Amino acid sequence: MDFLLEEEMIDLLTYCLQNQDSDVNEKKKRITEIGKELFADGGVDAMENMFFALENRIKEEIGKDPKPFRALWNGNSDEWKY
Repeated sequence: MDFLLEEEMIDLLTYCLQNQDSDVNEKKKRITEIGKELFADGGVDAMENMFFALENRIKEEIGKDPKPFRALWNGNSDEWKY
């Protein structure tokens, strides 16, 4: 499951980083949902591990930093504050 979510997140974050259109809001909603799924499945550790992998891959592939999107997962845990 994590592999499929990681691939979906790569697509979503890449799209959001490269586009400014109205579809971005829908993509952000899905990113938020995935954060909730990850937290329910594995807690903050799962979210940290996922975002670490995403950040490295996206920086390498398109040269942009997805860190601002971590804030979309705020509210899942008191430990996750970005």
